[in-house]
Amino acid sequence: MNTLTERLHQIRAQITKSESHYQRPAGSVKLLAVSKTRPITDIEEALAAGQMDFAENYLQDALPKITALIDKTICWHFIGPLQSNKTRAIAENFHWVHSVDRLKIAQRLSEQRPEHLPPLNICLQVNISLDPAKAGVKAEETLQLAHKIQKLPHIKLRGLMGLPTKANDPKQQRIPFCALKTLLENLQQQGMELDTLSMGMSDDMDAAIAEGATIVRIGTAIFGSRAQNNNA
Repeated sequence: MNTLTERLHQIRAQITKSESHYQRPAGSVKLLAVSKTRPITDIEEALAAGQMDFAENYLQDALPKITALIDKTICWHFIGPLQSNKTRAIAENFHWVHSVDRLKIAQRLSEQRPEHLPPLNICLQVNISLDPAKAGVKAEETLQLAHKIQKLPHIKLRGLMGLPTKANDPKQQRIPFCALKTLLENLQQQGMELDTLSMGMSDDMDAAIAEGATIVRIGTAIFGSRAQNNNA
C-alpha cells in the first residue's frame, strides 16, 4: 500500500501530466490538500514532502491543528459552510476562504479580519449545477455580488469556487467546469482582476484542469478514505 508521501507525489505527477496534455503552463495548477478530519501527523508528513497548502471544512477541527502547527509555513484554506457565528475565528486564522456565497458573510469577514494581517483571499462559491443540495450563489447573481464584495476592505476577491453535481463521465464532468470558467471570464471582462478557479477533486481533477482550474482540492487521493466528523 502506498504511503501518504507516495500518493502525494503521484497526485503532483498527475497534475503535471494534465497541465502538459491540456497545454496549461507548467505550475499553473496549485494542489490544495484537503486535511479535514485528518490527524496532525498526516499534515506533518505532507509538510515534510513539500506540501504547504491545506484545506479544512470544520472550524472546531481546524483550530487545534492551526495552533499546534503555528511555527510551520502553512497556507490555511477554509472550504466548508460559513456560519455567521464562526466568521471571526475564520478571519483571524485562515489565509483563504473558498466558500463565500452571501454579502453578509463577506462583510463580517472584512470587519473581523485583523488589520495587522494581509487581506483575506476569498472565492465566491457558485452553485454551478443548480443542485438544491449544494450551497453557492446562482451564476446569474454572481456579478452583482462580486461587485459589492470587491469594495470591502481587508479582503481580496480572487475568483470562483465550484462543487458540481457528481458525474462519472469525463465529458459530463467538464460541462459545469466550463460554465464556471466562462463565468470567471465574464467577470474579468467587467474589469475585475480575478485569477482563481478553485474546482476539481480526487475523482474529477483531470476534467477541472482541462477547463482551467488553478486550484484543485484533493483529499481522498492523498490521505485515503476519511473518518467521519460531526464538527460543524
